[in-house]
Amino acid sequence: MSSSRELSHGELAHVVREHAGKLAASLMYVTGDFATAEDLVQDAVLAALERWPVDGIPQQPDAWLLTVARRRGIDLLRRQANYRSKLAQLEHLIQPEPDDRLRLIFTCCHPTLSREAQIALTLRVVCGLTTAQIARAFLVRESTVAQRITRAKQKIAAAGIPYRIPDDDELAERLNQVLAVIYLVLNEGYLSTADRVHERDLVDDAEWLASLLHQLMPTQPEVAGLLALIRLHRARDAARFGRDGSLILLKDQDRSLWDREAIQDAIALLSRAARQKRPGPYQLQATIVACHAEAPTFEETDWEQIVLLYDMLLGLAPSPVTRLHRAIAVRYTSGPRAAMAELDALADAFQAYHLYHATRAELLLELGRPDEAQTANRQALALTANPAERAILQERVALS
Repeated sequence: MSSSRELSHGELAHVVREHAGKLAASLMYVTGDFATAEDLVQDAVLAALERWPVDGIPQQPDAWLLTVARRRGIDLLRRQANYRSKLAQLEHLIQPEPDDRLRLIFTCCHPTLSREAQIALTLRVVCGLTTAQIARAFLVRESTVAQRITRAKQKIAAAGIPYRIPDDDELAERLNQVLAVIYLVLNEGYLSTADRVHERDLVDDAEWLASLLHQLMPTQPEVAGLLALIRLHRARDAARFGRDGSLILLKDQDRSLWDREAIQDAIALLSRAARQKRPGPYQLQATIVACHAEAPTFEETDWEQIVLLYDMLLGLAPSPVTRLHRAIAVRYTSGPRAAMAELDALADAFQAYHLYHATRAELLLELGRPDEAQTANRQALALTANPAERAILQERVALS
């Protein structure tokens, strides 16, 4: 009844993650209690991680996990005074409806929770990551993550936060909360702000969450936009790092290594979303990445279009980071002096941001000011812990 072939770690993690999210949604719906649902999911996940590498993935993974969770749940509920009604529900536990999983995502990303708590709870309950895995991913203590999750669950219970899909009048704002959580998971995984090069598992989780959300909300263009953005980034993975783990900048990447089929699929997804004529920040960011992905060479990039897209993005969601990226694009349309003027206007906002100083260094060097460029590179180096970025900056400092 099971697949007997040897399972890779990645394959096992993918299957467990997918089915753990379904199980959590179903258990949350039945028990109405995050703590109980989470305990049951973790018991089932641990059993799967122990047995599936030996026995193979069951032909019906959902049913296997449900059986384990049901047995454990029955043991727990027998000890509770009000177990009879819940026990009856648990005995007839069936596969969750799509709305159950959607309710779960929105509950984990409720706006009354801190962003850190939203991320931790989503990764734990929806994606099925353990507390230790989340802690390793964000380089914080396991006790810190556990505390965030515990407090989030307590707040949900104490505030009576409903386990439901938001009403139409609040759906847009609440959806933005969910998308922001997925986007932050992507950013942390794509090029970590901590002392590791690339956290592929977190990028996997971001794509899986966005795919699930798109499956459950196929008519939401910003959901499609975020999914397209993630897939466009992933399509260039093979060219972003050298064999030694070194970071390869966009202009130096071997574009023959890019996954052209994945790029075209992501662009098609983005085009379908654009036909709804409801542009949003994630769609615009994805379109900018698509401009890079479609260019045959770095020199043939349509920088004029990219600057225009950044202008549109600033109109919808103004931020200093967007202005910084626009300034980088301006370098290729109007020259380094115009780009430097844009950067100078952002100085107060970015004294502690390494990319700002690294960009200034490139422009200063191009403008014939090597001593200032050296200072800027040293500032950038002092502000990043990522080993791939540090290697590039150290090389620039050494060559100055």
